[in-house]
Amino acid sequence: MARRVLVTHAKKAEESDSTPVPAQPQEERIVITEADRTLKDFDRDGYTIFRNVIDPALIAEASAHVDWLHARYPDRLGEDLATELVAGDPFWVRLVGDDRLLDIAELFLGPDLALFASHYISKPPFSGKPVLWHQDGAYWPLEPMRVITLWLAVDESTPENGCVRVIPGSHKEDLHELRTRDDVDNVLGSESAITVDESAAVDLVLAPGDVEVHHPNILHASTANTSPRRRCGLTIRYIPTSTRITSEQQPFVSALLLRGQPGVNVYQPFPAYVPGEHMPFAGAPDPA
Repeated sequence: MARRVLVTHAKKAEESDSTPVPAQPQEERIVITEADRTLKDFDRDGYTIFRNVIDPALIAEASAHVDWLHARYPDRLGEDLATELVAGDPFWVRLVGDDRLLDIAELFLGPDLALFASHYISKPPFSGKPVLWHQDGAYWPLEPMRVITLWLAVDESTPENGCVRVIPGSHKEDLHELRTRDDVDNVLGSESAITVDESAAVDLVLAPGDVEVHHPNILHASTANTSPRRRCGLTIRYIPTSTRITSEQQPFVSALLLRGQPGVNVYQPFPAYVPGEHMPFAGAPDPA
């Protein structure tokens, strides 16, 4: 049974000067029950899972989007469909701005929400780099470190194809120093400079459309894909608009106001959909 929440006082972000991403129909909003239990699980473990959040039609579009990105950027590996592409891609902005995902983010962060970053991690069959043990917050220019990651499963995610693994409760630790790892080919090129007890790890097995939420301090990793099936997920890093993006680049390349008041940051405008330049998708504006 899906664990679902509707935050009824949610507010949409003000329209930008550019053509806004189409709003989702009201019937696509979700209702989340067990909200208190979900927050308690998250506080205890540093992660929680919501099942059946995104419908198969939108997941199929997300899967097609990965293929489209590979065709458009043939030199990029599956682990490198990343943040700098987001703000110019109407479908990507539509996906991270989906009300069902924002309602989940609002449960943890409140009603004023922005995108900090987003990144597809697509591991081809019998391939794909591992992600070594790390804490997301060690890499990010945010102050304070109030942020959550939503990991949206585009494909089935299992131990065989390199699902995310977490150390429950490790989010209660401070952020660890990083050390470079160039002796093994890996996505980040680094890891947390500690010894991790992998016997405590939990595999996060997800079906397409499921969403895993995790804390910026939780230790997590994933292995290479040893299966004949692709493993693709979309990471979405949401912040409350009271969290400042401290990068020297302003507005930050993927900073987008998605719901509520703008707070302390400046943001990229929403991209206008251009047929032939962008991937077609349901709800994209018709050509003028």
